[in-house]
Amino acid sequence: MDLRIFTEPQQGASYETLLSVAKATEELGFDGFFRSDHYLAMGSSDGLPGPTDAWVTLAGLARETSRIRLGTLVSPATFRLPGPLAIQVAQVDQMSGGRAELGLGTGWFEAEHRAYGIGFPEHRFGAFEEQLEIVTGLWDTPVGETFSFRGEHYTLEGSPALPKPVQTPHPPIIIGGGGAKRTPRLAAAYAAEYNFGFEGLEQADAAYGRVRAAAQAAGRDADSLVYSYAGPVVCGRTDDEVARRADAIGRKLDDELRQSGFVGTPGELVERIAAVRAIGVSRVYLQVLDLADLDHLELLAAEVARQLD
Repeated sequence: MDLRIFTEPQQGASYETLLSVAKATEELGFDGFFRSDHYLAMGSSDGLPGPTDAWVTLAGLARETSRIRLGTLVSPATFRLPGPLAIQVAQVDQMSGGRAELGLGTGWFEAEHRAYGIGFPEHRFGAFEEQLEIVTGLWDTPVGETFSFRGEHYTLEGSPALPKPVQTPHPPIIIGGGGAKRTPRLAAAYAAEYNFGFEGLEQADAAYGRVRAAAQAAGRDADSLVYSYAGPVVCGRTDDEVARRADAIGRKLDDELRQSGFVGTPGELVERIAAVRAIGVSRVYLQVLDLADLDHLELLAAEVARQLD
């Protein structure tokens, strides 16, 4: 089971804080460091000291780490034009020696678009699909050839399709979400990994089943995709420690938190991860919300990760 640390920096984190978490992630043996791609805090957080750009952050971390995978969960297609996005991710892949992954989605948080002057069209799925085709098309175009594309949302003419990423055929694409038709189809066509999370395992199992069916319908081996699950993590050696960590992130230890995430003592987390594994998951994203609590990461590494094979 791969364990990745997943952060939400828009809630309030400097680059220095993210760097400390990423270094701890690497030193403690986790598989990857991922971050959300948002520009506006959610809920009651003041967001101080302000947002950090996801791909600028990952570029810095690419030079400060040596082993862990680095990526977004997920970048909104509304934030960036597909050509520049392909360049950004390819460059981070080069800077990291081939460790970048691109999670890409439609974008959903309208308030952050208004706050920073980013367009938020009512119908976004078509642009998202075109971005997937363009980004992968640019990466896959042989050196010396050009890439052109004409769609409803984007047009590219004679692009040199450079630079190229290190990974072949290209950095893994992660597609997530619970859509019943279009999301499974796009995951089957473009994704190396399908991610679902923040709901119960029954809903997750159904979502994985839809993606498997879509892959088979497209003539793809359903087992060629990685199936992953993301959820908040609140772990403690005692019930009091679990409660303290839940309080620190402003969450109640209720059924909703327990059903959507990884909550409890190390033994309880191991059982929860076993339940996730039983529905076909081979990668878990532990959403860590208190980025100052590096002892939390140490506990997860020492008492949870070591019990997993």
